[in-house]
Amino acid sequence: MEKAEQTWFQKIENMHPYQTLMYLGMFGSGLIFLFMTIAFLSTGNNNIDSLGFKMPKSFILSTFVILVSGYTVSKMLSFFLKESIKDLRRTLMLTFWLGVAFCVLQVIGWKELGAMGIDFSGLPKGSFLYVLSGIHIFHLGGAMIFALIMTLQYHKKEKDEIQEIIMLTNPFEKMRIKLFTLYWYFMDLIWLVLFMIFVLTF
Repeated sequence: MEKAEQTWFQKIENMHPYQTLMYLGMFGSGLIFLFMTIAFLSTGNNNIDSLGFKMPKSFILSTFVILVSGYTVSKMLSFFLKESIKDLRRTLMLTFWLGVAFCVLQVIGWKELGAMGIDFSGLPKGSFLYVLSGIHIFHLGGAMIFALIMTLQYHKKEKDEIQEIIMLTNPFEKMRIKLFTLYWYFMDLIWLVLFMIFVLTF
């Protein structure tokens, strides 16, 4: 006898609490970015072009960096399935450092905006550049902190063969890696959308 197909609500009920929290968090974050982006697009240019606005080079470079981080984070699950905890840890650490590089480049980009005369005391549309990119860094920072925690845990378990075997056969760990990867992809996508909006708007 075939099992009855689960409803959308039943699927949510059967999720692990971490999955539910992650999806709710991503949904909430998505709404924040959506409303902020609508507010950004609703704000007139107010002669921002007269300030000689050009997309900060650091923003362009940071876009490349976060795309590379999307590739590195995609390798995590494959290393877990191959039971290579060392490669998993190294890939996670590389993703973390790419996140750091992205954040540093964003701050440099803010300085480039300031040099153009675009700041919080100036044009509203220019201020949104800081706000949207700043909120994105805040959300990415949460993933980076979690990446550090995971790296330390992997480093500790790597020294104990029994703990390593337990971790590599634990479905919860696989789920945790999938959720981390999904959230990082989400942050990548958010920035790419913001970057394209910045480019097309100005």
